[in-house]
Amino acid sequence: MLRSICLLALLGLFSSAQGDDLPVVWRITEGISAPESIYFDKDSGCLFLSQIREGGGKAKDGDGGISKLSVDGKMVDENWVTGLNAPKGLRSHDGTLWVSDIDQLVSVDIATGKITRRLDVPNAVFLNDVACGPDGSVYVSDMAAGKIIRFKDEKLSVFAEGPELQNPNGLLVHDGGLLLGGWGTEFNPADFSTKETGQLLRLDLKTKKVTVVTPERIGHIDGIEIDGKGGYVLSDWPNGKVMHVNPKGEATTLLSLPKGTADIAVLLPQGILLLPEMLENRLTAYQLDLK
Repeated sequence: MLRSICLLALLGLFSSAQGDDLPVVWRITEGISAPESIYFDKDSGCLFLSQIREGGGKAKDGDGGISKLSVDGKMVDENWVTGLNAPKGLRSHDGTLWVSDIDQLVSVDIATGKITRRLDVPNAVFLNDVACGPDGSVYVSDMAAGKIIRFKDEKLSVFAEGPELQNPNGLLVHDGGLLLGGWGTEFNPADFSTKETGQLLRLDLKTKKVTVVTPERIGHIDGIEIDGKGGYVLSDWPNGKVMHVNPKGEATTLLSLPKGTADIAVLLPQGILLLPEMLENRLTAYQLDLK
């Protein structure tokens, strides 16, 4: 029954209304407070939304949580998971939802909504996005430290680090590589500014070689999703942009919004962009029209 409710919108309930630079499919504000990451879990057919709420992205105040929604924008359970601090990135593997929480990697059993473990990440500064590999490996970016942490075979370790990672924020495992959303170079932890903005990068999971996807420095990259056509959709938190990167690595702006465009999801093949607007306290679904 729950899967049927969550998948309702995929049966044709997407209706468009004009909004911003793309048509708005739906928008929800009730029960939304500083949303950071939206994630579609294919197995359950539901959306999961991490919410930082009142304390801010660094506060260990226990008021953060994860909400469950249907894909047509209905709140299923506002307080599906509680007792987190400032949860950010979300990804699932084999019935487990993984979430970063400042200096911890937290696992949640999707069937019950119960936290199953809290892993303290040694020397963590500011954990951000999460990605899962097909083998069950979990990757989490420590943006402020310029590192990628991996949890594999019950062990946490530094998988990659260095200035060539451009203080990565967004992560996505795709086609044998780990896509990195570079925040920029010479990161200033006081205000999250950088000397230069970032690029979309690819880290080979076997060789750990880093290659550039976007030759141009395109922004402070937050969310990363595939577009189903060989390209990517990205968000830029401080500049309020959503961008499309074509297979040639060329970036164009899809949306120009206020500061706070956070970690996105894209529903394929419907072409629906789900965008947490953190500082506006809302979650918006937009209709994409990618050429």
